[in-house]
Amino acid sequence: MHAYPVETHQLGNGLRVAVAPSDSPGVAVNLWYEVGSTDEAPHRTGFAHLFEHLMFQGSANVGSGEHMALIESAGGQVNATTSSDRTNYFETVPPGALELALWLEADRLQSLEITEANFEAQRAVVKEEKRERYDNRPYGDLLELVVGQHFPTSHPYGHLTIGSMEHLDAARLDDVAEFFDTWYRPSNARLVLAGAVTVDDGLALAERHFGSLPAKPAPPPRRVVDQPTLSPSALEISRDVPYDVGYLSWPTAHAADEQLPALELALSILADGHAARLHREIVRGSGLAQETSALHLTHRRAPSLALLVARPQDGIDPRRTLDAIHAALARFLDEGPSEEEFSRALAQHERAWLWDLATAESRADMFNEAWLVHGDPGELNAALAHVLTLTPDDVREAAARWLAPAHSSTLIYRQGA
Repeated sequence: MHAYPVETHQLGNGLRVAVAPSDSPGVAVNLWYEVGSTDEAPHRTGFAHLFEHLMFQGSANVGSGEHMALIESAGGQVNATTSSDRTNYFETVPPGALELALWLEADRLQSLEITEANFEAQRAVVKEEKRERYDNRPYGDLLELVVGQHFPTSHPYGHLTIGSMEHLDAARLDDVAEFFDTWYRPSNARLVLAGAVTVDDGLALAERHFGSLPAKPAPPPRRVVDQPTLSPSALEISRDVPYDVGYLSWPTAHAADEQLPALELALSILADGHAARLHREIVRGSGLAQETSALHLTHRRAPSLALLVARPQDGIDPRRTLDAIHAALARFLDEGPSEEEFSRALAQHERAWLWDLATAESRADMFNEAWLVHGDPGELNAALAHVLTLTPDDVREAAARWLAPAHSSTLIYRQGA
């Protein structure tokens, strides 16, 4: 099985750098800051996501919006994402533009323009994003409702990355600047370079552009959150949605839990595609659902959340459909997957894994995820081999541990005003 070489180094100011050379037409620059929505103060949510926008508003040597324009004019692409556990800034560029990308990243880390005008403009952008993605979209409050069934609002994972608009409205420029100063420092970042770059060149360029940035102590290590999740609950809501939908959800394993791969195979066997067990039994079989699917939201420092989703057939009460899923799940926990189901899930996992590894951009992100979750980017190379050692019994045991019907929470959307 092919392994991608990766070498790590730490600069004097604490920046961790990994270089993963490979044959590629470009170089992926993937910079993770270890700060997400779980690191926000309870009365100051939304700051991590706000910086996903503010980081493109200019720095000492770069005007507002020029970061993206410069990368794109060099033939590259650039973007950023925020999660509960990290904020990610990434570019993929031709090899000749690697130095430009690193210079841009270092310049904004050292001298981001946190001004009243930039803050006001990006606060308005975030509020518009909230309206478009959550408030004015069918099922837009789904994630908020599911999270609320498992975590109290006081829990670090008890709010969405978009945060509270009331908190953003109440925030002052000093609050925003303090958040940046606390979390955006070399000692709280991991830089992965993947693709058409040698280890020596990658480390030399990282040292050239980031090495002179001031050293600041890393924030205190974030610990596993020991605050318990909420007891299972049932919720029915009426919304202006195109059709009824039912959701079952469970708190599950932390991202680094050794049972997580087996659990994800179980979810695949149950609800991934038309050959999945739930599709065979309650879509094609009993006709109680039009479609089924699964989702797993992994968390690094608290239980992850697994969801089984069903759209009932027209005229079928969603509760009846969810009862059928519970019955199918109980049988699955009792007997485990068949050899055919297990082999199919393994093949699907291997295909998806190799597909994700195919580009330097995706590979760089996967290295950074392995680094954050497991403490070593090289764990990426061992992940598939580990999955391929699993057995049907491993899958059944993981499902029995995490997906017991009695431990599920229920959410039903019904059509209505």
